[in-house]
This record gives sequence, structure tokens and C-alpha cells, in this order.
Amino acid sequence: MTTLIDLDKIADVKLAQLRVFSDERGRFTEFFRKEWFPQRSWDRVQTNRSDSYASVLRGLHFHHHQVDYWCAVAGRLRVGLADLRPDSPTFGAVAAFEIGGDSQTGVFIPTGVAHGFLALTDATLCYVVDNYYDGEDEWGIAWNDPDPGHSVGCERTYPL
Repeated sequence: MTTLIDLDKIADVKLAQLRVFSDERGRFTEFFRKEWFPQRSWDRVQTNRSDSYASVLRGLHFHHHQVDYWCAVAGRLRVGLADLRPDSPTFGAVAAFEIGGDSQTGVFIPTGVAHGFLALTDATLCYVVDNYYDGEDEWGIAWNDPDPGHSVGCERTYPL
């Protein structure tokens, strides 16, 4: 059974410790179930795949009208999150952690939480969203923003 964990640093972010079934043929992992997130009236409308080469940095960006659920299905990612919601008890908090590799973890990212990642290896991220792509709801923060609260844990410049 999948275990859900609250990310203590940022309210409403959930980590799903996914169960992997392995045998001589390979592996099977259920990486998303609507019932895992009963606090959200979840209508999955789009599923996306993003392939990144090692050392590529993507983000930070955020949405006002879309939640994301991420799962690294190949490779390893260092995820960076920043809570930009003024009414949140964790407003201004940041978190960075790894997903992928041998540990299969899904990440539920609510609206107003900026998110991005650094590909530690060549990596594939699959993600489910509850609204169709809308360029008007894509808000970004520059990778080199001087505010340390927007750092994703990079110590050098990486190609975008």
C-alpha cells in the first residue's frame, strides 16, 4: 500500500511513498490514485512527460489554478519548492529533496507553491495536472533570483 507523508516544511505538499512490485519480468508501480488526495476535488485532465539530460535545471514556476503531481519514472531529480501563498502557515518556506532512483516517490504540489528540479542524472518526469495547459497561468522565478528563499540547492550554474 502507498504511504502518504506530509512535507513538514510546506503545508499541503504530500509525498507518496509508492509501492513497487518486482519480479523476474521487471517492475510495476501504481504512481497516481485520485483517492490518495481526498482533500482535493481532483479532476485529472492532462498527463505530461518531461525528459531532461543530467545537470538540466527546470523551474522555478508556479500556478494559481493548477495542482501538479510529479513522479520521476527514470533517473534522479533534486526537487525544489517554495511556498508563495501569503495565507499559508508556511509562507516563505522552502524545501529541497530527491526523488527517483531506487526510491519511488510521488509529490503533490498545490497551487501557489513554486516548483522546479535539477536533473541529477538523465531523467524522465511524468506528471498529472488538474487543468489543461494555460500559458496565462504559468508564473516563473528566475533560476538565479538573488532571494535565497528561491534556491533549489544548486551550487553552480547549470544549463537551462
